[in-house]
Order: sequence, then C-alpha cells, then structure tokens
Amino acid sequence: MLDDSLVEHGYFCEFTHTALRKFQANRGLPQDGICDRNAWDALIEASWLSGARLLYLTSPHLRGDDVIALQTNLALLGFDCGRIDGILGPNTVRSLTDFQQNYGLVADGICGPETLQALSRMSSQTGSGPGIVSVRESEKLHHAARVGEALKIVVGCFGDLQTVSRGLTRRLREQYDDVMTVEESDPTLHATSANSFHADVYVGIASSSAQHHDIVFYETEGFSSPGGRRLAEAIAAQLGRVGAGHYAVRGMRLPILRATRMPAVLCIFGQGLQPEVDVMTSALDTAIENWFAPQKPF
Repeated sequence: MLDDSLVEHGYFCEFTHTALRKFQANRGLPQDGICDRNAWDALIEASWLSGARLLYLTSPHLRGDDVIALQTNLALLGFDCGRIDGILGPNTVRSLTDFQQNYGLVADGICGPETLQALSRMSSQTGSGPGIVSVRESEKLHHAARVGEALKIVVGCFGDLQTVSRGLTRRLREQYDDVMTVEESDPTLHATSANSFHADVYVGIASSSAQHHDIVFYETEGFSSPGGRRLAEAIAAQLGRVGAGHYAVRGMRLPILRATRMPAVLCIFGQGLQPEVDVMTSALDTAIENWFAPQKPF
C-alpha cells in the first residue's frame, strides 16, 4: 500500500503512476503506467469480491474477480466451466447449475449466499491441482494429435508485421488445410474470428517499442493454459535457435488471450535483433508442428 500522505489527490501523480504499474504487473497487463481501457476494465473487475453480488447469466456477461473465484472452485470440483476467464457465460452457468443439482440446491444457475457456502465447504476438501479445465485442454490436444486430426489455425497480426504473419500463413497452408489470417487492430475481432472458426490454436504476431521480445500465453491466478504455455515455450526455443536473442515466455491476461477459447499465444517482437522474415516464419512453423506432434499428455 502507498503512503496516503504522499498521494496528490485528484492528480495523476508519480505515486499513482507507480501504483498503476504495480497493478498492471499483478494483473498480467503491459506495465506501461497508462490507464487505458484494458487497465480501467481490470480495475473495475478487481473491485468485485466474492459474495458482493448475485452471479447469473446476463447480456452483456458479468465480469470480475468474483466470477474467477466461482470458475476456479467449480473447476477444482470437477465441473467444466470452460476457460477460467472471469466472464460469466453459458458454460459457467451450466456448470454452476450442475453443481447445484449435485449438491441438492435449487438448480437455478444463480450464485447467491447459499451456493457460495456450499462451494466453500466443498472446495475446502479439494487439492490444489490444475483443475478439470486445464486437464481437458491437455487431453483434447493430445487426442487430436494422436489420431491425426487436422489442425485448424488462426494467424493474427497487429501492427506492421504483415510480412511475418503472411509468410507464416503460407508455410502453414503447405501442411494444413484450415488456416485463417486476421489483420485487424481490435483484439475482439481476432477472438471472434478464431472462436467462430472453431480453431485449435491461435498465433498472434505483434510489435512493440521495447528492446526485448515476449512470447505470451493466457494465465490468471487460478488458471494457466497448458497448451498455450507449451506452444509459447516451443516458439521461444525455436526462435532462440536462429540467433535472434532472448525470447521471454510470460503468462498474461491480454484481451486476445482471454477472449479466445483455444490455446493461444501472442508473439510480441521488440526493436531488438530480429532474424530475416524467412528465418522467423520457418522457426514459427517448426515450433507449431512440433507442438502438435503426438506426445504424452501435459
């Protein structure tokens, strides 16, 4: 906590800037100290504590840390609510209703005090494993690779790296029939396209003004995408082999990673040393191929 006496109330002072950067780091957002739409939405969502409101299906869907807590408890108890993203959608309500039915509560899909007490009581008897959501994601990819199913891929591009995204798309289409490219600045359009396409994986390409490179996947306090993490690690390792410097693998809550329903990574290339486009696209292609190869579950 910051010393309240040091804060200039009503002004975006140095201490507010520092607090915002710390909050962004804690929430898996870019630590730029800028309160943009993503940071403001995260601040609002962080204010919702478990039990502060009734949770039920609405349009638009409710979002907040209280939803993350609900999804985490359901997943640990074996009720598959889909990705733990803090968004209360139909999958979460369906799992909540199943839990209520199994526990002998009124199965109305509304999370109120009685349901919260039941979840708390049952969750205290569970372990601290990855939960059913992570396990299902791992098993789905393992099964698809083992039986030789076709991989559906979406390649997204933000900014001015179209030569990389288009080069990667061309390479991937030599091996896979279903490859889509999305070149839009709005991450919502990327996620909507990938979800509608029923993609198995999303690979985004973006640039930044930083002097380092990041390969990021979706991660929250209660959930880490196993498929996304492994793909990010495979890409970072493959790019590192071509001599382009260090690629850090990080879990983040960026909108594109949060809104996609499949394993997703975003390759953020800074202004440091980068290989030629052909070398880069070849490395990305190889990493995706190796990632999808039949292997043991995560």
